[in-house]
Amino acid sequence: MAQIERLADLKPVHQRLAAVLALWRWRAPVLAFELDAEWGVDQAALESLFPLAASPAGERSDRAYRRAIAKLCTAPLFTSEVDADMVQLFQLETISSLLTFGELLDKPRLHEAERVVEASADLANYLDDLVEGSFYSHPSEETHRQYLADLADRASEGYFASRNFAVESACHGALRALPDPAGLLSSSTGRELLALCEDFSEELVTTMQWLRTTGH
Repeated sequence: MAQIERLADLKPVHQRLAAVLALWRWRAPVLAFELDAEWGVDQAALESLFPLAASPAGERSDRAYRRAIAKLCTAPLFTSEVDADMVQLFQLETISSLLTFGELLDKPRLHEAERVVEASADLANYLDDLVEGSFYSHPSEETHRQYLADLADRASEGYFASRNFAVESACHGALRALPDPAGLLSSSTGRELLALCEDFSEELVTTMQWLRTTGH
């Protein structure tokens, strides 16, 4: 896959940041919708994982991330079966990617970064499938169709898959110029990339709200 090939070309420190940016693209859908109370997930611990992941790599931030993960994993969610609805599935998959990122801290290998980046692409594809399968026309259908029509090489993909790829490509290209020790929150380039992912993330929330309202 093209995105994995580009990921392999990055330095390990930048592969880690690419994984953070992939997580950030699904941050808003996790936090914008209320979590199922029966999951017993500590909301503060969950929210803290995103800025901790985006902080400069180091023993202090990595230790704080591990502590937040350990606290998160005490929730009943992790010892019971869950019958998830559409929104909850996105939340669960993103939580799973946050756990995978924790593995990357212990073993900074390409494989873990790939899993996080691939999960973002898979969720974007799944959202496209839900929109396509809806009985209703998406409010931005014409805009989405025009966006795809303007693409020369990825027009066969859905809107959100194509948008995810475009944002991912921009992020991977910019990461090469980022100083090795820098986190995303501590540099202007990093903050711009987070904002780019945040904009896409808000698009996802709007569509998920529409799907929840109209049914799919």
